[in-house]
Amino acid sequence: MFKNGFLFGFSLSGFQSEMGLGDDDVNSDWWKWVHDENNIRTGIVSGDLPENGVAYWNLYESYNKIAREIGANTMRLGIEWTRIFPEACKEVYVETVMDGNDITGINVNRDSLEEMDRIANNEAVEHYRKIFENVKGLNMKLIINAYHWPIPLELHDPIKSRESGLQNEKNGWLNHQTVIEFVKYATYIAWKFGDIADYFSIMNEPNVVYGNGYVNVKSGFPPAFPSVEAALLCKKHIIEAIGRSYDEMKKYTDKPVGLIYSNADYVPYSEQDIEATQLALYNDRYSFFDSLIKGDMKWVDTINRARSFQEKSSVVRKDLKDKIDWIGVNYYTRHVVKKTGNGYTILEGYGHNAPRGLRSKDNREVSDFGWEYYPEGLYNVLKQYGEKYGLPIIVTENGLADSVDRLRPRYLVSHFSQVERAIEDGIDIRGYLHWSLLDNYEWSSGFGLKFGILGVDLSTKKIEMRPSALVFKAISENGSIPENLRWMAFT
Repeated sequence: MFKNGFLFGFSLSGFQSEMGLGDDDVNSDWWKWVHDENNIRTGIVSGDLPENGVAYWNLYESYNKIAREIGANTMRLGIEWTRIFPEACKEVYVETVMDGNDITGINVNRDSLEEMDRIANNEAVEHYRKIFENVKGLNMKLIINAYHWPIPLELHDPIKSRESGLQNEKNGWLNHQTVIEFVKYATYIAWKFGDIADYFSIMNEPNVVYGNGYVNVKSGFPPAFPSVEAALLCKKHIIEAIGRSYDEMKKYTDKPVGLIYSNADYVPYSEQDIEATQLALYNDRYSFFDSLIKGDMKWVDTINRARSFQEKSSVVRKDLKDKIDWIGVNYYTRHVVKKTGNGYTILEGYGHNAPRGLRSKDNREVSDFGWEYYPEGLYNVLKQYGEKYGLPIIVTENGLADSVDRLRPRYLVSHFSQVERAIEDGIDIRGYLHWSLLDNYEWSSGFGLKFGILGVDLSTKKIEMRPSALVFKAISENGSIPENLRWMAFT
């Protein structure tokens, strides 16, 4: 049984779902990336284009209405930075405090915000407000996420960045200027929409930005330049951006300000791999959250010793302590870990690395994306966060690519069951948001992967109801998994 006030809903990303009937958002690094002819020709990106998408920007009223009808009481919506500030706003001065190479303070005062307001695309600001008012008018809660990957091309030119070996001036999160500009933007969002949001998230899945951009470069994410050292410097700057944004946003809003993170359940292949699994879990998850909750950044010692992208950094950062009010857990599947020398390897055939259209090495179902069906991992991740940090948690993404809705109904029941289990164990979980309401633009993979609980015909924008929508509705309206659906849950 979920408590009264539990958030049932859906998450959407602007770049993935807004475009489709004009009003294209053309000033971001991701726009340039997916339109680049060399990227398309070499298969780095699919060749599908976001301007052919589901058009949430235009059709939000009908989409929100259906979300409410199938049981949603909450929507998590993103704001696109480049819609508000197409070229950032470097001309607006803010006081920045540095301790060596560490950004320890950025002061965005009201004069700066009013100057930014004069520069902002006010038509886009007002349109977002109309979308948000529509959500609230349908008696739904609103979570506003400030950042879901695209940044102004003025700050990151991914093609030139890759071609220059990341040495160009506009190299995104490798540059302190991007941190400063982001904090200004995020503060503006809190100042402008603090009256209508119920929750704010500073960022969605920042670990995907540096993980896929600089390490897992075959994923097709910009700038697709392999460099672990660049990834770690990017990670440091993003953490500073979150910490400084939290400080400034809280000056202008009393709403909870959190962080949404991409998670896998780390599972040892054998008993001999337990220690390696703990190392992988620290590197991927705890090093990030320890930085923003405890001010513990001992991991940056690697940056201090780097041969390239070196930046002398403090390992203890009191200025970054307690910068998260709530944790957003995005969970899809697991990683199976095997010890390799002094490190570890994520094994093929399981988790995110399973064969599409077949079964995993553990004989489990696999989604159209090649992601293994592993619902018990959601319980493990929720339990780990709850016991380690004790902050409120919202499951902010959970779903699968399933074009014929073969697995999704059971996927929903199985993962809701794991959320119930975690709540029964005393973990403070406030909601479950499915990814996603609609089929959308899956980044470098284009439109081929169907994550929507609702399908959308891209040529007509006609909505195609899927059976899983009725399962979601039954769970939400019942406030728990109905007994006649519990048989569907399996691990």
